Amino acid sequence: MSVAKRLASQTAVYGVSSIVGRVLTYLLVPFYTAAFAAAEYGVVTGLYAYVSFLNVVFTYGMETTYFRFANRPGTDRKDLYDRVLSLLLLSTAGLTVLLMLLARPLLALLEIPPGHDEYAYWVALILGLDALTAIPFARLRLENKARKFAGIKLAGIVVNVALNLFFIVLCPAVMSGKWLPALQPLVARVYDPTTGVGYVFLSNLVASGLTLLLLGRELLDFRFRLNLDFLKPLLAYAFPLMLMGLAGMVNETLDRILLPKWLPDNFYPGQSSLTAVGIYGACYKLSIFMQLVIQAFRYAAEPFFFSQSTEKNSPATFALILKWFTLCCAVIFVGISLNVEDIAGQFLKRPEYLQGIAVVPVLLLANLFLGVYYNLSVWFKLTDKTYFGTYIGAGGAVLTIVLNFLLIPVLGYMGSALATLACYFMMAILCWRLGERHFPVPYPALRLGLWLLFAVGLVALGWFISPQGWWARHAWHAGLTALFLAALYLVERPQRARATNAT
Repeated sequence: MSVAKRLASQTAVYGVSSIVGRVLTYLLVPFYTAAFAAAEYGVVTGLYAYVSFLNVVFTYGMETTYFRFANRPGTDRKDLYDRVLSLLLLSTAGLTVLLMLLARPLLALLEIPPGHDEYAYWVALILGLDALTAIPFARLRLENKARKFAGIKLAGIVVNVALNLFFIVLCPAVMSGKWLPALQPLVARVYDPTTGVGYVFLSNLVASGLTLLLLGRELLDFRFRLNLDFLKPLLAYAFPLMLMGLAGMVNETLDRILLPKWLPDNFYPGQSSLTAVGIYGACYKLSIFMQLVIQAFRYAAEPFFFSQSTEKNSPATFALILKWFTLCCAVIFVGISLNVEDIAGQFLKRPEYLQGIAVVPVLLLANLFLGVYYNLSVWFKLTDKTYFGTYIGAGGAVLTIVLNFLLIPVLGYMGSALATLACYFMMAILCWRLGERHFPVPYPALRLGLWLLFAVGLVALGWFISPQGWWARHAWHAGLTALFLAALYLVERPQRARATNAT
């Protein structure tokens, strides 16, 4: 029991640090959309899409590899730590320098005009610093130091948020005389208005540097050791993990990279491609409500799945978990989709961003299917057939690229949103069908499919039939939401009661 309690406690600590961190950074969106035009925010969206990809390249699966080899019998964990971190140190230095040399071509891919090449330099340094913290953080997890892990993570996030607020909100207000004009001489020494969105990257860079310093004890304990023969099996294990990670990033972020390249000129009259990327990126953030639920579920459920794998009734348990997870996510999908105009008005502060809110229901539904996929993926994790995850992820990546190529020129950023939905839907269906063959679970697929069709139908009614007037529109949307909740209660409550009586 003590082991279970410790596992649950550590899972909660890791989960809270991740979720709180994402919420804090998400709360910056209103400040970004108030301070920056959509074209400027497009620079942030585009470069951070590259960061997501390059994070996988910079660490190339070595974090998971370190975990795997550290738990093998007879492994000298300190020696393994030194050798893995030595390899990562060399590769990070080389990749960071290479990225700096390619700064201008990288920015040109995003159609960012010359004049701010330093953005790419700062991004390269962020990637390098974050890569160097990966193995020390993995060591903290391996040593069950969950509180230190979470504390350092949160410290970096808080510093990042605080610096963003300082440079993007406080400094402009002081320099314009709106707030504390007496501080203008002091602020003028540290603030340059021409840096613009660069302060987003600078704040991140300082936070990444602080995170590295806070891991000082783990880094001071490091001794440089390099042995290629020793590292060969590690690299052989890590390479497929890197491919899986890259496939996942294709599905998650490639649309924001492809959008400025494949969007026809003047598709949105009077708007540049960077403006479209900024609008899409800001609206994408509104799907974070679904992402947070999925994140919390993954932290709590994955250890539970493994602990239940040997139980006789585990398939029935897994089916019940998927059912209630899907229904909860369906409620979020309906509630946010029908009220997205009000929610968007609180987070997207410039009217130009509101042009893209039609993508939010599509992206919410896409993330719902991603959560379903994570649920279904339990079968290949429990059967040690994780290569199926690589195949499914690669298939999703191919579909993402093809559909973005076909749909962006026709539908703009709505094409990217639909490609994301198609990708995650395909991954969920494929994982379910393969799971039926290798690890049968009695999922109520037809029942859940009907509920999702009902949810989509209500959202479509809310979007395409919109009464005139603020009160009428809100009453209509509230009524549709209440209808879905009432239907769930009336239909599923008897099911739950029968299941309880049966046990």
